[in-house]
Amino acid sequence: MHLPAFLPSDRPFLPINLGGNPFGWTADRDATYAVLDRFLEGGGSFVDTADAYSCWVDGHEGGESERLIGDWMRERDNRDDVVVATKVCRKPGREGLAHDNVVAALDESLERLGTDRIDLYYAHYDDEDVPVAEQVATFSSLVASGKVRAVGLSNFSPERMREWFGTARERGLAVPQAIQPRYTLVSREVYERDYAPIAAEFGAAVFSYPALASGFLTGKYRTEADFEGAARGSAARRYAEAGGLAVVDALVQVGERHGAEPATVALAWLLAKGVTAPIASVSRPEQLDAILAAPALRLSPQDVAELDEASAGF
Repeated sequence: MHLPAFLPSDRPFLPINLGGNPFGWTADRDATYAVLDRFLEGGGSFVDTADAYSCWVDGHEGGESERLIGDWMRERDNRDDVVVATKVCRKPGREGLAHDNVVAALDESLERLGTDRIDLYYAHYDDEDVPVAEQVATFSSLVASGKVRAVGLSNFSPERMREWFGTARERGLAVPQAIQPRYTLVSREVYERDYAPIAAEFGAAVFSYPALASGFLTGKYRTEADFEGAARGSAARRYAEAGGLAVVDALVQVGERHGAEPATVALAWLLAKGVTAPIASVSRPEQLDAILAAPALRLSPQDVAELDEASAGF
């Protein structure tokens, strides 16, 4: 697999992207540190967050995840061992992609993370009030400044995303090295139809989210009682109501043939589909075992076909 230049070339890369949205939300400081420690011990290096995480929690303003990751890197003195991705556009008070706002937001993210550079900086969402050409120029200037190593795009329409890539290429500016699309066994059609061709055309890495569909693909949500009181229960319930339990059944069946957990199989399917590193989030270190096992699981063509068939409606 061709890896983008911002990923380490001097050591093996584990193709799992650890999502940082639980940090400061469902994972407190101690749990966050334990998860991050276990991830690195297991061979991981790539951590994904956003300036907006976790502004949806009462009393939070955003930046909580970044600050915890930054505190952890400082205390462990391991910044050079960690690939850091963060995002701009949705933090309260820093909404949008106007040039001055993005420049200020980046400096604030750098301060919270306690670092002098962001390895991958995403436009978290599009800002249709800002022409694509202006967005391209802004993010390219951040790369030129040395504060950002690479640019990524998330939650853009296919049309605007293609315009972003094309404009950057035509003008000799920083072409995005990655996209972050929604793509799982229960969210397939839009990515496969609209975004996979863009990634292929422009040679962009794909870091898909939420790889385990808010925990639904772990198999832990099967009954109404499972959804009640869970932090992500409402999101998981939507997948179940749309017929997703058949997908979970297929994950279990494939997993039984390999002695693997459903979560491991779900991530291995994404890797088999060409995803560079799926984004998976956990709140406790023991939840990482199934995730870290995914790159070593080689699904057979039969396994992939069974999962494709079970998820065809999505």
